Amino acid sequence: QVQLVESGGGLVQPGGSLRLSCVASGSIFGINVMGWYRQTPGKERALVAIITSGGTLNYADSVKGRFTISRDNAKNMVYLQMNSLKPEDTADYYCYAIIRGRSNFYNTYWGQGTQVTVSA
Repeated sequence: QVQLVESGGGLVQPGGSLRLSCVASGSIFGINVMGWYRQTPGKERALVAIITSGGTLNYADSVKGRFTISRDNAKNMVYLQMNSLKPEDTADYYCYAIIRGRSNFYNTYWGQGTQVTVSA
């Protein structure tokens, strides 16, 4: 019913930049939170950045000063601008959102993931 679709992943050299996008579609009556998580093999999925409907921001310490999350509420989209990328940023990046659907309850949704590889 609700889908999140990411785009923008790829291969980039250390120090480079990449911009991820995510769009939510379906039966959406309100979005409380949108954000990004990332996961590498053998590790749990970890928060990268989140943004609330009111614009409150939160970043993982490892990406502060390098990544910027933004949101277009009218388009149900969230973005992640990643600058000064490091090899340790290599991961599968997942969009997530807490969305109120037709049921009037909020549920958490995940995108399919997009791979980011930072390597020379």
